[in-house]
Formats: sequence, structure tokens, C-alpha cells
Amino acid sequence: MDQALQTMISNMPEKTGKSLAEWKQLLGKRQFAKHSEAVNFLKKEHGVTHGFANTIVTLSKDTGDSPDDLVSNQYKGKENLFPIYEKIHSVVSQLGPDVTITPKKTSVSFIRKKQFALITPATKTRADLGLKLVGKPLTDRLENSGPFGAMCTHRVRLEDANQVDEELIAWLKEAYEKAI
Repeated sequence: MDQALQTMISNMPEKTGKSLAEWKQLLGKRQFAKHSEAVNFLKKEHGVTHGFANTIVTLSKDTGDSPDDLVSNQYKGKENLFPIYEKIHSVVSQLGPDVTITPKKTSVSFIRKKQFALITPATKTRADLGLKLVGKPLTDRLENSGPFGAMCTHRVRLEDANQVDEELIAWLKEAYEKAI
């Protein structure tokens, strides 16, 4: 299991008032049509921050998949893109101790107090990195968010780990710094 995720789970009782098992039990008593409905329920009814709420809901789904399994499943048949994910993960992990990395079924979210980036294997030859950079102008490389909608303001298409260069790292740092 990712160390940041394990730390978050360990800190959950202190930060949210309940353990992951207790949150799973609470969510198991309710039916939610969408992931976002369960997240909003935890935020509004229980005062849980978005990062914890998203993680709780993700880990409460009865898939039996661990966070590592979720990431592995995303890159099945797209193994050539996994080095891109690994490089992004490495960069984001070093941005600060308050980064939460939350694997989901089709993407991995990077959260500070708010989500500031996410990565998904978009096709067999391309991963998409979404960034939350409100007010930042679009460029040829830093595109409109596209399929990410309101979750991100921009998208960068990545076909090779070498594209995780200084410019991209600066954008990740900027998004992290704004996610307060």
C-alpha cells in the first residue's frame, strides 16, 4: 500500500473521529447512486474534509481491490504508460507531507486540502494529467481540461515519462501550492 495512503488511514481516527472500519460500517448502512453523493454526505453530515471523504468512499467500495490493485488494473494492457504514472507519483510525493494520493477505479487523485491533480491512462498510448490551475492561460501543451470537466482546469497529454520535465513539474508545484 502507498505510504501516504497508509499514513492517511492511520491518522483517520484522530482527524475524522472514526477509523476506516467505522466509516465503512456507516456508509454500508446507506445507498448512494454516485461516488460524489457519498463524499458530499461525509463532508456535510460529518464534517470530514474532502481528501478524507474521498478516500473513505473509495476504500469503502466492496471491490476487494487494494489501492495498489486499483492502480495495477488501470494500467493492464497499457503497461507502457506505467512509467509516466510512477514519475508523476514520485514528483507529487515530494511536494509536501500533506499530499494524499488516492487511487480510484480509473484514475489517481493527488490531494492537498483540495484535489490539485489527477492522472489517468486515457488511451493505450497516452496518459492524461489533469491540473487545477485556476486563471492560468492555455498553451499548446497546457490544454483545456477536456474530459476532466470541473475537476481540473487544464490537461497535459503524456506519451512518455520524459515528458515529465521541469515545465510540468513546475505546473504540479503551482497546483499543489494553490490547493489550500
